[in-house]
Amino acid sequence: MSEQKRLIFKVDNLKKGYGSHIVLKIRKLEIHPGTIYGLIGPIGSGKTTLLNLLAGCDIPIDGSVHFDGEPFKLNWRGKILPNDEIFFTGNPSHLKAGKVISGIIGSFYGKKSNVIQKRYFDSGHYKQMWNRSVRDLTEGEKRWLDLVLATESDPRVLLIDDYGVYLNQSMEQKFRTQLIRMNRNLGTTMVLAAPSEIYLRKFASVIIYLDNGHVSKIRSGVHRHRPKRHKKNRRK
Repeated sequence: MSEQKRLIFKVDNLKKGYGSHIVLKIRKLEIHPGTIYGLIGPIGSGKTTLLNLLAGCDIPIDGSVHFDGEPFKLNWRGKILPNDEIFFTGNPSHLKAGKVISGIIGSFYGKKSNVIQKRYFDSGHYKQMWNRSVRDLTEGEKRWLDLVLATESDPRVLLIDDYGVYLNQSMEQKFRTQLIRMNRNLGTTMVLAAPSEIYLRKFASVIIYLDNGHVSKIRSGVHRHRPKRHKKNRRK
């Protein structure tokens, strides 16, 4: 299969609902490797539900989601097995309430945690966050920590919910620079959801608009040179 035809995600006749309420109904959606996608829609449009399905955190009631040409693998109970090639900032297993931030960083990155501490937790407000418990963090602090984990994990696919919502302008610009670098140098495929395109239109190559669970429009965004195929970062 040629590089141009290869897909990271392929969605067909997807339907997801809770009880009698259908929150997502997408006939077809294709996500190509090495591309930054913006997913735009108001609250209740289905953005988080779609990210959960792409991440393998949930199962549709109808239709299919294929990752790299294959359906997600299930365990004997019918639950989707975790895929370490996909990092989703909305995954609750990353930030367990009773854990201290230094412990979370240590469990993710081992010896590299000292470098990450200096990079993100060495001054101002963030310095005192290092020894705090997740249960004591504000929602904005949790989203910031999720982004730290995401940008340091070097996944093949990065899914980010509510991008920029809890970031001030300088923080957003810092993370945006890192995300663009990841995509350019490592070929990371990204899908970033937000209620507004104010930030995503600055660096997303494709912008997908959701409205009441349907894809209402897809348009081109920022053009950039094709990134390399994904490879693990050697950053120390």
